[in-house]
Amino acid sequence: MTSLTRTAISTRRGIRYGVYFIIFIIIGRAALLGAIKIYRYFFPVPPPPPTVAFGKLPTLPFPDKPRPDGLTFVIETPEGGLPTLPDQSKVYFMPKLSTQLLSLESAKTKAKQLGFSAEEAEVTETVYKFQSVKAPAELQISIATGVFSIGYNLAEDPSPLERVPMTAEVAASKVRSYLSGADLLPDDLTGSVKSEYVKLENQKIVGAGSLSNANFVKINYFRKDYDELPSLTFEPDKGNVWFIVSGDPLKEKMIIAAEYHYFPVDESKYSTYPIKTSQQAWEEFSQGKAYVAAIGSNTKGQTVKIRRVYLAYYDAGVATNFYQPIIVFEGDRGFISYIPAVTAEYYGDK
Repeated sequence: MTSLTRTAISTRRGIRYGVYFIIFIIIGRAALLGAIKIYRYFFPVPPPPPTVAFGKLPTLPFPDKPRPDGLTFVIETPEGGLPTLPDQSKVYFMPKLSTQLLSLESAKTKAKQLGFSAEEAEVTETVYKFQSVKAPAELQISIATGVFSIGYNLAEDPSPLERVPMTAEVAASKVRSYLSGADLLPDDLTGSVKSEYVKLENQKIVGAGSLSNANFVKINYFRKDYDELPSLTFEPDKGNVWFIVSGDPLKEKMIIAAEYHYFPVDESKYSTYPIKTSQQAWEEFSQGKAYVAAIGSNTKGQTVKIRRVYLAYYDAGVATNFYQPIIVFEGDRGFISYIPAVTAEYYGDK
């Protein structure tokens, strides 16, 4: 009887110590993981070094325009100074279009899908034009790049001017359907959409300010964000793909003007490259090496306060081999300027 009692006591004691041990392991593991998490918060694992698999990159194709004189620039950001930027960023490969897609036969097919005659007229060796059979509209396509433009002769047929313009939302939806029908709405041309009401004044399209003063609405399409970075063009408010849309319900009278400059990005093929610090970019900016994308309403003698400094991607709107990051300086009264983000030693051979 005594032996059984001792065995029961020993068993209970063993179970109790076993439970204590398990609790100790659970608490210890939680404490260890918490300590590691706190340590990694203050001392994060550094990213792997940049792969720079594409070698030296071609210079970014910024338009050639003079930097405005007579402006003074100071940094006044929410951070109180220049922000800390990542030390590396992705550069994406931009494949060339296949010769099949850039053939005259392909251009004829696209013309028909866009509502134009398939009968071409040669403009140059690589550019052909197509007429609408129902309206005084013309389509020009480059078989070298796939770029196209549309123009409508309002002097010959001013009837679209008599219509009340569509709302921006309806116009954007109409154009999206128009492009989809011609298989010209790729997956990454789904970023922000900017609209502007415009009017015809002295034979030129100018801003109208509001729907009540407008003849048309202009819709700009932008590429989607890559790595949560916005896509910016050589004119920040102007997409590489844009359409001016009338309020006419007839499809052949809907598009008054358009430009389509789209070049694909291969999201699966990329390499990482080292990025300039914001201080290095600011030094280049101060030395006049930046591309001024928009001067806004700034005039000579004014001081422009730079309010934001951030990374973006530059969507050039011309054929190039790589989709590259830029450092953006954004300031008062609509001022925007770009600096190539990749460090200088990785430019120059191509």
